[in-house]
Amino acid sequence: MDEANLIESARRGKVDAFNELVLAYQDRVYNLAYRIMGDPASASDAAQETFIAAYHSIDRFRGGSFKSYLLRIASNKCYDELRRRKRRPATFFEDLSEVDEEANPALINGGEGPEEYVEQREMARLIQAGIETLPPGQRVTLALSDVQGMSYQEIAEATDISLGTVKSRLARARAKLRDYLREQGELLPARYRLG
Repeated sequence: MDEANLIESARRGKVDAFNELVLAYQDRVYNLAYRIMGDPASASDAAQETFIAAYHSIDRFRGGSFKSYLLRIASNKCYDELRRRKRRPATFFEDLSEVDEEANPALINGGEGPEEYVEQREMARLIQAGIETLPPGQRVTLALSDVQGMSYQEIAEATDISLGTVKSRLARARAKLRDYLREQGELLPARYRLG
């Protein structure tokens, strides 16, 4: 994929070029949004809004990492939604029914046995619940680092915060998540227990 040419074509109004960029980055954007928002429907909405915003503002992209540009937009969309929810909390009909555990097929490994599958799903559920207890800034930083695998510098660029703030947010987020998981120790499968 020649990203620079695709971006330039998208600037000239070529929707097919932008669609190729969407295909290249949709999983990363969705995964980040899922880790921040905590549910598949909100993550899908945030990912869709991210790409719409990126398409409308592609003329303002001044080079650098397009991945960081997209992830910054995604984290901002998620922040906006979290702030909106805080101002106007609501109970959604979907929240009243059982959560669809099959909604994120990327977490399923077809080669595992039933016990490992159940243990991994439980662990993923506990980790996600722990992530959701973090303040939004720490949640975004943790997701960008530990889920997306971005470097400190890439996170600083994607979130428009200093390198020192990235490091401190990440350290605090990891410590809070570790403490949360320790509190849930009895619920964790034996091989995931810290001791």
